[in-house]
Amino acid sequence: MVVELFLDLLSQPCRALFIFAKKNNIPFVFKHVELLKGHHHSEEFGKVNVLKKVPALKDGAFTLAESTAILLYLSRKYNTPDHWYPSDIQKRARVDEYLSWHHTNIRTNAPKTLWIKVLIPLFTGQKLPPEKLQEVMDELAISLKQFEEKFLQDKPFIVGSEISLADLVAIVELMQPVGADCNIFEGWPKLVAWRSQVEEAVRKELFQGAHERILNAQDLRKVQIDPQMKKEMKPLLLKMLK
Repeated sequence: MVVELFLDLLSQPCRALFIFAKKNNIPFVFKHVELLKGHHHSEEFGKVNVLKKVPALKDGAFTLAESTAILLYLSRKYNTPDHWYPSDIQKRARVDEYLSWHHTNIRTNAPKTLWIKVLIPLFTGQKLPPEKLQEVMDELAISLKQFEEKFLQDKPFIVGSEISLADLVAIVELMQPVGADCNIFEGWPKLVAWRSQVEEAVRKELFQGAHERILNAQDLRKVQIDPQMKKEMKPLLLKMLK
């Protein structure tokens, strides 16, 4: 039975899953869950993931949430090439190390750029002051420095000479600011080279296709937001204006 992947390619973890599955010729049914239209709050999707978040996987009667868990499930089920999640215990530990660090660093800082420049104005009708964006960019610069010095160093990829899940999870997150017209790679030549190598490793056409919507994030201003979602989110987002 073909697995079903419930995704919205505006979401960074969803893009990681989409690219991974496509690159490894994993057969799947793409189930589009439009976040801005509130599809993740539907009763139907709630049966797949009670957390009502994407991504989610359905494999027959089996369902799974959380992107890292899904990536690992697919890598094991379809026996993908070893470099994605190496059998070598120390190389695998490097992937785990990055994934553990990622959530409180790159994952925490990078998405805020899109929220500040596009999504908060879309939900609230108000723009954040430039100082807010600069504050986020300063925090992100600290994470980028740590990423380069600790994880990338002088290697083509995080684990060494081949791409791994760590690189894929990192790059999709860093494309979120790019979609918000924040050139975060400027002044970081090692990161520029790494990005290019990751794109080549997964295939440039696939990479660009997966990021088409986020790279045209300004078009989101034309999207009709689900009224209930807008009502729920507006008070939370207005707190960020203060």
